[in-house]
Amino acid sequence: MTETPVATLKMVTLDCADPQASAIFWSSLLGWSVVHSEQEYAMLQGPSSALGFGRVDDYQPPPWPNTNGSKQFHFDLAVEDLDAAAAAAVKLGATLPDDQPGETWRVLLDPAGHPFCLTHAANWG
Repeated sequence: MTETPVATLKMVTLDCADPQASAIFWSSLLGWSVVHSEQEYAMLQGPSSALGFGRVDDYQPPPWPNTNGSKQFHFDLAVEDLDAAAAAAVKLGATLPDDQPGETWRVLLDPAGHPFCLTHAANWG
C-alpha cells in the first residue's frame, strides 16, 4: 500500500436499463438526493460519495445466485492529475485500454479486468 493514495473513491456506477427508475428507487431507499437524471445517466449524492446509474443497451441483470461472478458496476475515482494517476495505476498492475470515452476521464482495467474510471478531483467540488 502506498503512503499517499493515488485516488479517492467518489462514486460507484451501476449498469442498468433505466437510470431514472434506478435513481428514484435508490434515492427513496437511501434518502439521497437525485442530482442528475436523464435517459442515459442518473446520479445520487450521498454524504461523502455518489451513486451513478448508466444505461446499457440490451442490459441483462446478473443472475442470483451469481455462479459466474459477473456483477455489473465500476468505481469512479477522483485524482488531481489524470495522466499521473493513470501511470501510477498502470505501475500497480492496471491496464489502460486504447478505447477511451474522452478527455475528462480515463478508463482503466484492474488486474482482474474490472473497469474503473479516473476523473479530475475538481469535478467533485
